[in-house]
Amino acid sequence: MSPMSLLSRRAMLERSTLGFGSVALSSLLAMEGLLGSDREGDHTRPHLIGPHAPPRAKSVIFLFMSGGPGQTDTFDPKPLLQELEGKPVPESIAVNVPKIPRSGVNSLLMASPFSFKQYGQSGIPVSELFPETAQHVDDLCVIRSMNHRIPVHGPGECVALTGTALGDRPSMGSWVTYGLGSQSHDLPGFVVMLSNTTGPAPQRPGWGPGFLPSRYQGTVVDAKEGVPFTKMPAAYDDASRRKQLDFINWMNKGHLVKQGIDTELEARIASYELGFRMQVSAPETFETESEPEHIQRLYGLEDKTTSEFGRQCLIARRLVEKGVRCIQLRNGGWDAHGSLEGNHRKQAKAVDRPIAGLLTDLKQRGLLEDTLVVWGGEFGRTPTTEGSATGAKRGRDHSPAGYTVWMAGGGVKGGQVIGATDDLGFVPVDRPLSPADLHATILDALGLDQYKVIYSHNNRDEIPTVFGGEVVREVFA
Repeated sequence: MSPMSLLSRRAMLERSTLGFGSVALSSLLAMEGLLGSDREGDHTRPHLIGPHAPPRAKSVIFLFMSGGPGQTDTFDPKPLLQELEGKPVPESIAVNVPKIPRSGVNSLLMASPFSFKQYGQSGIPVSELFPETAQHVDDLCVIRSMNHRIPVHGPGECVALTGTALGDRPSMGSWVTYGLGSQSHDLPGFVVMLSNTTGPAPQRPGWGPGFLPSRYQGTVVDAKEGVPFTKMPAAYDDASRRKQLDFINWMNKGHLVKQGIDTELEARIASYELGFRMQVSAPETFETESEPEHIQRLYGLEDKTTSEFGRQCLIARRLVEKGVRCIQLRNGGWDAHGSLEGNHRKQAKAVDRPIAGLLTDLKQRGLLEDTLVVWGGEFGRTPTTEGSATGAKRGRDHSPAGYTVWMAGGGVKGGQVIGATDDLGFVPVDRPLSPADLHATILDALGLDQYKVIYSHNNRDEIPTVFGGEVVREVFA
């Protein structure tokens, strides 16, 4: 008797829900209607029950500007800086700046070298660095009151992407895929792309699973090459590969019948299936040359300056269309301790057109309403000059005590500003918000209740925002 006759396909899949944590298999089961809907069941596997509330967004794209773009040079203009250029920080403001290293309060004030202009019906001012993105200001919710207390890149990036400076917790993208699974049959649920990796090194915890099972980590891909190791071997075509995989699965499932519940074997079976589907579909997803010329130009693919990040933004749109839950685009190089004007002009020129192209393309395809787009870095920059540099060589130090992010799409109420920093841009004076608040808000947009996304670790029920986090309700329409 064939081992497979002992267990039907449907019975095997139903039984496997006891052990499968694989994003790939949970997607398969969801599409076949085999998943439970009891929210009071096993909370260590909430991906088996879907969102806790109707989601505003199906996917999230995080445009992470590593190094720290200056808030007073991008989306938080401070006219008083122009008036007090070269002068000490007034005591009335300095007294409220947290006593953390590199706060900048003992340095001289530095006016922004960039002009600002109001855009759209909302009249929100945007720096000359982002003329293309500024055209979408009525779709943006600009949050000017972000803050934390970690002034160092590595730990700061971990705070921004995981919620803790130690980097020992799951990344937000891992929590999202753990909580929702993937809508895609053919691709990972969490994809990461890196560009301009000069400057502070990418922090692996930013896409790592922490204490979650490793299958929830982000898959780092090269925008030109696609998902690693998914090219079909030369001796195989789709049919022969499918035949080989069917034989391997027949043996594995037969062993599973004899072995009983085995989560590792179950996950291995699912990984073979996902691997095969990626070999078939992933190369096509990352092949941008098939896009019409006007779409390639929209993202700046014909321009050497914008082509790298533009390709990633275009692929991000394609991944959204494929049902990938979380896409993280990390653009490095914003760490302007010196020559800030030259640094920020170069950095912004490389990303402004691609970001605007992404927003335009998502909107014209009807995808922006279902896709949450988030822009920001690990912190901002001080309103003062770092050190004794003069002229064009001047730069700014790190400013975690006050910085800016913006959100668009996914139910976001655009054309508004939330929070405010003081008259020089040091610290929030209205609606101070933390990375945990941002994380809670992202989860809420995706239909996840931060308190119900639970994973049992070391006899403790862990949640994404373990150090606190409040959904910023006014972000949404």
